[in-house]
Order: sequence, then C-alpha cells, then structure tokens
Amino acid sequence: MPDGALKSGAYRAFTARDIDAIPQLAALSADARLRLRAVAQVLPFRVNAYVLEHLIDWSRAPDDPIYQLTIPQPEMLGDADLSALVDLGRRGSEAELQARARAIQLAMNPHPAGQIDLNVPIEAGAVQRGLQHKYRQTVLFFPAQGQTCHAYCTYCFRWAQFVGLEDLKFAAREAETLVEYLKHHPEVTDVLFTGGDPLVMRTSVLRRYVEPLLRADLPHLAHIRFGTKALAYWPARFLTDPDADDLLRLFGEIQAAGKHVAVMAHYSHPRELATPAAVAALQRVRDSGAVVRCQAPLVRRVNDDPAVWADLWRAQVRLGAVPYYMFIERDTGPKEYFKVPLARALQIYQGAYRQLSGLCRSVRGPSMSATPGKILVDGVTEIEGKPYFVLRMLQGRNPEWVGRIFLAEYDPDAAWISELRPAFGAPDFFYAEELAELSRQRARVRLNMLGETPPTAA
Repeated sequence: MPDGALKSGAYRAFTARDIDAIPQLAALSADARLRLRAVAQVLPFRVNAYVLEHLIDWSRAPDDPIYQLTIPQPEMLGDADLSALVDLGRRGSEAELQARARAIQLAMNPHPAGQIDLNVPIEAGAVQRGLQHKYRQTVLFFPAQGQTCHAYCTYCFRWAQFVGLEDLKFAAREAETLVEYLKHHPEVTDVLFTGGDPLVMRTSVLRRYVEPLLRADLPHLAHIRFGTKALAYWPARFLTDPDADDLLRLFGEIQAAGKHVAVMAHYSHPRELATPAAVAALQRVRDSGAVVRCQAPLVRRVNDDPAVWADLWRAQVRLGAVPYYMFIERDTGPKEYFKVPLARALQIYQGAYRQLSGLCRSVRGPSMSATPGKILVDGVTEIEGKPYFVLRMLQGRNPEWVGRIFLAEYDPDAAWISELRPAFGAPDFFYAEELAELSRQRARVRLNMLGETPPTAA
C-alpha cells in the first residue's frame, strides 16, 4: 500500500453516544452538540476515523460536502420537532425523547416506493422479509449481519434500517431461504447483496451466504452483486483488514464458479476517490476480476454541481471503474434538506455529461427509483410552444414497461414523479391502473394470510 495511505489503524466507529468524544466536533458549542444529538435520535449517525481524518475538510465545516454527507444537520428536522427534542434532551426525559423521535421517524416515509408492500415477496404463504424482488431479473438479499455500514450517509434512503424500527427492518439470517426462492424463480439472473452494507461482515460470515449459491444447481444465476460504500468509507476493508485477502479470494471463487462479480460502489463525491488508500482499494478489487460499477444520488449541498459529477465520473473511468447511475434523492427521511428539483437535476446531469469523453458516458441519469420502476428524466421537449419533461422507464415492475417513453407537464419545482402531472390532461401515467391492481392483489394476499376477508368492491 502507498506510504501514508491509511493512518487510522484499526476500524473504530463513532455514534451518537460518542459525539463529545470526537475531537473534530469539540469546536462546536455545547448547544450545537446538543442539537446534533437531538437529530441523531431520529436519523442514524455513525462515522469512523478514516472519514474524520481523511475525507472531511474541517476548515470548511459545516459547508464541507463530506461533512454534510456524514454529520446530521439540525435543519434536517422541522423547527418544532428539533425544539421539542432539544428540550427533552436537556430535561433528560429519555422515554419521552424516544417516543417523540419514533413519531418523527414514522412520519418521514421510512420505506418509500413500495419496498414493504410490493417489493417483499410472499412465497408459500410466508413473507420473505430478507428479500426484495421488484424487477424480474434481480433479487435483493439483506443478510442480517450486514445491516449497518462503516459510516452512514445522511441522505441514505434506507435510514430506517439503522434506527431501531425492527418491525420495518429487512434482514435474513440464512442463505437457504434465498437458494429455495431462486430455485422457484428461474427468471432471476442477478442477486444483489445489500443493506446496510454487506461488506461490513467478516468474510467468513459473508461466505456462509455466498457459498450455498455456488453449490446449488442454479444455472440461471449469472451475476452476484455487492452494494457497498466500503471502498469510499473504509478502504482498509480491501487492504489491511485481517480478512481483506480472503474477501478478494471469495470474489475470485465466485468467478471460478462461472458467476460474474459486480461491486456496486457508492461514490458521492470526487474526494472519496482522492486518497491513496481509496485508489489502492479500488485497484485490488479490480485485480480480483470483479467489475466496479459506480452510482450515487444527486444531493443538495453535497454534489449539486456539474463540475463535481464530471470530476467524479472522470476519476472513476481513469481508475478502471464504470459510471453507472446518477439517482434522484428519494422521497424519504430529510428529503426537503437534500432534494434537487428534477429540472435542475437534468441541467446538472447534462452539464456534466457534455464535459465527458465517450468512455465516461456509460452513466444513466437522472433516474428516480420510484414505485413503478426506475424512471429516467431524459430531457425537456417543446410541443406547440409548451415545455414537457420526457421520461423513460429504465426498469419496471412489469417488464413490458421497460423502454416506454412518456411525457409529463413541465414543473420547475417538482422533485419526484408523484409531483408531476401527465401531459395533455391525461388523468394518469400509463402504468397507474396496472400498478393499482397490483397493489390490490398484494393487499388481498396479505389479508388472506391473516385469515381476513377482503372488502368487496363497490
């Protein structure tokens, strides 16, 4: 590893309990730390020494993008909620504090886009809470031990996984459920290990989930993906951790079994690729034969600048990774703090795209991972003097929707598909009726599982 690449030693996480022990936060006033602890009662807070020492530019805090990316901000909560939590914190009313925090969490759309109601499969009369199957070819798997991260992103759309909402948590404790599900679904070609971050697990634990897939008779399974922020937040996972070499061997064993390995890396800002450790970690993963594909959401205060994205995508290609997706920040958690209107998102994407060579133009965006599917904001067109958003379905719950182009009324303030109106006065977008019927079918199945009688349509 290059000299000076990593000086933080063994991994150490700091959470809300450690706010006063983080040296870099000592410059904050006591009231500021109290507000930070209040926000951390609602939204997850976890950071590590590498992020604190190598990624955050403390001379620019709180405006530094990595500071915004990892340190919860008071403005992420409404004034009334923040004031109430601060007051309860001062009074030491722990039970009331937790109750108020829980009420705020449940009002923040904790699992958007039908993740629980529509994505979680029901197989043989049982809800498979450790799986999601939204798109025909791809199953998401949530290993129980991988439902945390080396550090938490303040924008994370899966924030509800990390704040004690156990009844809303996705987690599976054994691989057998996944293997059996795949045996009954030969249409599935891809399994995505996700969370959280599956690469927080020791390799010996990860093997217990991966090896059954390799031993099973699953000729249709072609690709195994790992969604991770570890390359950005803890590159030692691939360099100096005790089982780093074994992790890379596991990637090689997956490929030897005839499966493609894709590491779905989350890089939100060019600085995450600027340290010697980050460069060395990415190189080791590529040397294992795995392909690294890069994705991140567009986040206000972090990367809402065409130059930032152009630098990020150029750095990824220079280091041998593949730019994959620019996402729109989802309608969950502190969405008002981070959201970027779709019109501005398109300007940022196009402004960055124009600066790139063809090798960088593998990236797709800006894309919304919404209830019906992945919806791309493809451009703005003008018809009889009136502007319209041009939208394209990149992925859909119904594969027949994929590739469909449709139009929406242009709205400079809209930030999500639910805030758009169909063009030309149409009552709904093309998928609405079928999606509604799918929702009704799932509701009937759940009621039948509970032994209840579905309501009769009027």
